[in-house]
Amino acid sequence: MENLKGNPNSHLTAKERDNLSFPAKILFERKFLHGRILDFGCGFGNDVKILSAKGLDIKGYDKHYFPNYPSEKFDTIICFYVLNVLLPEEQSTVLMELSRLIKPTGKVYITVRRDIKFEGFRTHKMHQKKTYQCNVILHSKSVFRNENCEIYEYQHYNQLPKISDNHCPFCYPDSDRELVVESATAYAIYDKFPVSEGHALVIPKRHCADYFELSFKEQSACMFLLSKVKEIISSDYHPDGFNVGINIGEFGGQTVDHVHIHLIPRYKGDVANPRGGVRGVIPSKKEY
Repeated sequence: MENLKGNPNSHLTAKERDNLSFPAKILFERKFLHGRILDFGCGFGNDVKILSAKGLDIKGYDKHYFPNYPSEKFDTIICFYVLNVLLPEEQSTVLMELSRLIKPTGKVYITVRRDIKFEGFRTHKMHQKKTYQCNVILHSKSVFRNENCEIYEYQHYNQLPKISDNHCPFCYPDSDRELVVESATAYAIYDKFPVSEGHALVIPKRHCADYFELSFKEQSACMFLLSKVKEIISSDYHPDGFNVGINIGEFGGQTVDHVHIHLIPRYKGDVANPRGGVRGVIPSKKEY
């Protein structure tokens, strides 16, 4: 099979319609669409036009057809059949973007296809170009499913109800904490006791004390998210450097028995001599 980097033709799967898409109809009829609404990956914008005509406050974003990226946060976001035409890394990027665009107490409704029989690249019948499709399963709450599609409801991780007696602060972060960004298996928050401005923690959702006991997929998700958090902090705080650190075990300085990766922004002049960086965990070994 041809090895294509990314899926540059994902937009070719967009379709023109004169009526509401099926998932939009379901969500509208069930009164799930509230407040300021964003259609993320809206294609030609048909649902935006129709729902707007019905009195809803909605706008659309699509990388190819409506490329002005939103500058605000929304009460409700809909994302229909987008993930099915993206490669895994692209899917993770979209999920992170959705987590950034939704308000802390808002909800995202993600629709995926359930009728895909062949996964991978194929030649689009009309456009005669390579397009990609795959099945997608999310860990969010399912609010609708039939043989053709499934609709998931996503909320910020710290807004979900507590379902066990686990008192780990990273399994159930406070609902009033600012969530920086989130993916399917990890999330990031700002440190309660920051070493510097913008100090953030990247945390896997599964309870695990030792980073080296995470699965490869979980470790990869944390590192992927770490890069996104670095991008956000760079834009918001403009640091001059970073330290990345993971404390493992009591004698490694770990105080919460749940993996958390520190991303610490560094600023010119924040210490007299920054040479050695993380070597400073043992002060006498910092200089070499």
